[in-house]
Amino acid sequence: MQHDLIAQARTWLAEDPDPETRDELAALIEAGATQELAVRFAGTLQFGTAGLRGELGAGPMRMNRSVVIRAAAGLAAYLKAQGQDGGLVVIGYDARYKSADFARDTAAVMTGAGLRAAVLPRPLPTPVLAYAIRHLGAVAGVEVTASHNPPRDNGYKVYLGDGSQIVPPADGEIAAAIAAVGPLADVVRPEDGWEVLGEDVLDAYLARTDAVLSAGSPRTARTVYTAMHGVGASVLTAAFERAGFPAPVLVAEQAEPDPAFPTVAFPNPEEPGAMDLAFATARRAAPDLIIANDPDADRCAVAVPDGAADGGWRMLRGDEVGALLAAHLVERGASGVFAESIVSSSLLGRIAEKAGLGYEETLTGFKWIARVEGLRYGYEEALGYCVDPEGVRDKDGITAALLVAELASVLKERGRTLLDLLDDLALAHGLHATDQLSVRVEDLTVIADAMARLREQPPTALAGLAVTSAEDLTRGTDRLPPTDGLRYHLEGARVIVRPSGTEPKLKCYLEVVVPVADAAGLPAARARGAELLAAIKRDLAAAAGI
Repeated sequence: MQHDLIAQARTWLAEDPDPETRDELAALIEAGATQELAVRFAGTLQFGTAGLRGELGAGPMRMNRSVVIRAAAGLAAYLKAQGQDGGLVVIGYDARYKSADFARDTAAVMTGAGLRAAVLPRPLPTPVLAYAIRHLGAVAGVEVTASHNPPRDNGYKVYLGDGSQIVPPADGEIAAAIAAVGPLADVVRPEDGWEVLGEDVLDAYLARTDAVLSAGSPRTARTVYTAMHGVGASVLTAAFERAGFPAPVLVAEQAEPDPAFPTVAFPNPEEPGAMDLAFATARRAAPDLIIANDPDADRCAVAVPDGAADGGWRMLRGDEVGALLAAHLVERGASGVFAESIVSSSLLGRIAEKAGLGYEETLTGFKWIARVEGLRYGYEEALGYCVDPEGVRDKDGITAALLVAELASVLKERGRTLLDLLDDLALAHGLHATDQLSVRVEDLTVIADAMARLREQPPTALAGLAVTSAEDLTRGTDRLPPTDGLRYHLEGARVIVRPSGTEPKLKCYLEVVVPVADAAGLPAARARGAELLAAIKRDLAAAAGI
C-alpha cells in the first residue's frame, strides 16, 4: 500500500509543470511522509456547481497547475462537444497566490484546443468577468478565485455563455470530461496565441454601473470602504467617482491586494474581527456608512452608525441589506421578479407581494437566482446582491455598493437613515429577525453525522415552538430540485440546515417573525426576536449533536 502511494506520487511528480509544487512533492516523497501523501492522493478535487476550490499544494486533492490544466482541458472538450469549437472563452483572476498562473494555463489550454481565449488585463473583481462574458459574446468564462476563503486556498469558477455560473447537468458533464483527460503531456499548451484584453472591457463595465442609479438622484452619502486586501478598491472608487459620490475613505491597511491577507483571520466581512480596522477608520472619519467587499468583490457588506452598538457601529445582516435594496427598488418603481435563495429572509417575498411584483425562491447560490425568468433583483443572505441582471447575471459587490450609497443619500436628504427604513419595514411586515449557526469542522464526518442525526431523529419543537412541517430537500419539492438540506417550519419561525458548498462548514439558517403593532413596540419585538433566535440555536445544536 505504501509502495503504491509512493509510486502514485512519483507519477504525479513526473507530470507536474510547476517547479514549486514539484519541490514540495519531492520533499514529501524523500521524507517518506506517507500520512500527508495519503491525504493528498485520497482522490481528486471534485468539480461541481462551484467549480473547484481547495487548498494550494501538490497532488490531486490540492489546487495546483496540474489540476487546473486538467480542468481547463475538460472544459474545452465539453465546449467542443457542445458545438462551440472556435468560440471565445474569457478568463479573469483575482490576486491570490497562483491565480495569474492558473489563468495563463487556462488560456494556453483553450488556445491549444482550438478555442479562442481572452484574459482580463489584470486582477479584477469577479463581476467584471461575469459582465465580460456577455459583453464579448463568449461561449464560456472562467474566474480564478477562492472568494473569501483562507489565504492558502484558491478556486476555479466556470460560467457558460449566458453569463451565469454552471448548474446541473453541465457540471457533471464537465466533470466527466475532466476525468477523461489523459496524460498532461498530451494536453496542447502553446506559449502564446491568446488575447490579453485592454482596459476598455473594464471601462465598458464601469459605464454599465451607472445604469443601476436613478438619473438625478442624490449622491451625498460619505463612505468608509475596505477591499479586505482584495481587488475591489480601484474599481469601486472609479465607479463612485463616475457616479458623483464623495470619494470613499479607504481603510489604508486593507486597500491594496495582498494574498497573505495579513490583517484578518478570514478575509470575509462576516467573520469576527474582519471589520475592526474599518470600524476604527470610521470612528476617525465619521462617514454615513461603511462598505466592504470580499476579496473578489462580488459580495458587499454594510455597516451603519448605531449609538447602541459597541464602538458606535453595527454591521447589517445580509438579509437586512437585501430588504433595504428591495424597498429602494420598489420606491423607484421597479418591475419584474424579485428572487432569493431558500436560506434568505422571507421578508423579500412580503415586500414583493405588497408591491405587486413577482417573487421566486431558488436553491442556494447565484447560479440559480440568475436563472429566474424576468429577474429584476436577486439576493442571498451571504452578502450577495444582483441589482443589474441585464449587465451581470451574478452577485456584484460594486453595483450593490452604488445602490446602497444611493439609498443612504436619498434617506439622508430626508433626515433619515438605513436603520429608520428597517423600522418602517418591520412595522409594515412584522419584524423579521435572522441569524446563523455555522460550525467550521476539520473532519467532514462531523457534518455527515449531524445531518444523519437530524434525519433519524427530527426535532418536534425548537425554542418551545412546535415544528409544523419538516422537509428533506434531498427529495426536492414541487418548486425546487433536490439538494442536501433540511427545512423546518415552526410557529412563527423557519430553520434550514445544509452543508456549505464551498467551505468545511455546517450552516443552519434561522428566521423568526415577530408581529409589531406600532413603533413603541419595536424594542420589545427585537428583544423577543433575539431571545427566540438564541433559543433555537441552542436547541438545534443539541438536536444535531454539534
